[in-house]
Amino acid sequence: MAIFEVDGGHKLKGEIVPQGAKNEALQILCAVLLTKEKVVISNIPNIVDVIKLIELLADLGVKVEKTDHEEYTFQADDVNVDFLVSPDFKKKGGSLRGSMMIVGPMLTRFGKAYMAKPGGDKIGRRRVDTHFMGFEALGAKFNYNKETEVFEVEGKNLKGAYMLLDEASVTGTANIVMAACMAEGITTIYNAACEPYLQQLCKMLNRMGAKITGVGSNLLTIEGVKELKGTTHRMLPDMIEIGSFIGMAAVTQSEITIKNVSYDNLGIIPIIFGRLGVQMERRGDDIFIPEQEHYEIDTFIDGSILTVSDAIWPGFTPDLISIALVTAIQARGNVLIHQKMFESRLFFVDKLIDMGAKIILCDPHRANIMGLDRKVQLRAIQMASPDIRAGVALLIAAMSAKGKSVIFNINQIDRGYQNIDGRLNAIGAQIIRKNQ
Repeated sequence: MAIFEVDGGHKLKGEIVPQGAKNEALQILCAVLLTKEKVVISNIPNIVDVIKLIELLADLGVKVEKTDHEEYTFQADDVNVDFLVSPDFKKKGGSLRGSMMIVGPMLTRFGKAYMAKPGGDKIGRRRVDTHFMGFEALGAKFNYNKETEVFEVEGKNLKGAYMLLDEASVTGTANIVMAACMAEGITTIYNAACEPYLQQLCKMLNRMGAKITGVGSNLLTIEGVKELKGTTHRMLPDMIEIGSFIGMAAVTQSEITIKNVSYDNLGIIPIIFGRLGVQMERRGDDIFIPEQEHYEIDTFIDGSILTVSDAIWPGFTPDLISIALVTAIQARGNVLIHQKMFESRLFFVDKLIDMGAKIILCDPHRANIMGLDRKVQLRAIQMASPDIRAGVALLIAAMSAKGKSVIFNINQIDRGYQNIDGRLNAIGAQIIRKNQ
């Protein structure tokens, strides 16, 4: 098991390029199963979750070829459907939440799919009901085997339908959209997710021959087609990593330029960090963040304490709540962080409190942060990363702390951030990766 030793207190300076979007990759990669023709995907992040999914596709019989730096070619012309019921698939698929996304493509193309109970971050309940309610609306039959913990879905003649999703789930919407692409007739999805990741998937599917309208809204209409063709696709830069770098610059009092951010796809992210006091300047498609001795949290118009909460797009993504929280630690002022979606995602704040942060955890969903305004420097401690985003929040705290911190369980960070220690060290961080 690898660890990070982080020597804190070093300012960063220079340019950093965000990786390809992790959450987009998990959808886009599964979409290659919808066609027997070649699909070329570029800007694929070299992170654990994505590499595991590529390996799983290869195990299914997809021909995988790395054709360039962060570019792969996929061809699913000889898929082994029986692999889905093998113990090997249950083990590999169950360790990766993104593997859930193969169900929609397999169902619509081959008439059946199986899925082991998915793993992933330990951040609270992450139900999959929306996925299967959508499949059932299309005419599929669903069964969950409690003994084997395997989801079974069958439906050889899917038919379009109207559905109102019980939640605007990004992965649920993506899975249903992929299943509906080759269903007979017209499917209408209301309360659909409309995140940039989902928009990217829909645009890719349309290039493959799908007929999807309403892209970017919460009302999607899909006219089923008989088959899809190959295409090329380039993934967006990872907006979660971009937000992480914005917060990191503020906390560590650094001057950095984040390159090629696809600014128009960042939504409210720059606005929220701006309200936390972080100064930034858009320079073309880059974001420049100057060194700030102090940064001050905004208040509401009536002077009351600012609340930062997660919401469905175009609201603030829940994946950046942990980063917003750690950003506020060295700000001037107070903020209430409200994590609505996951009831265990704020439990990492006990580590930040041990480091000297002033935080009151009100309940599993809310934390009140009283900014230190750099009057007190955090102290180094030993800690473990509970999930991807909390792991990077702890890394940011360690980079600003006095002394040497040790972060265990960094495989969680590696699941979502590509060579994070190497890239940060290149602009002034002092992070040593060690294998225990």
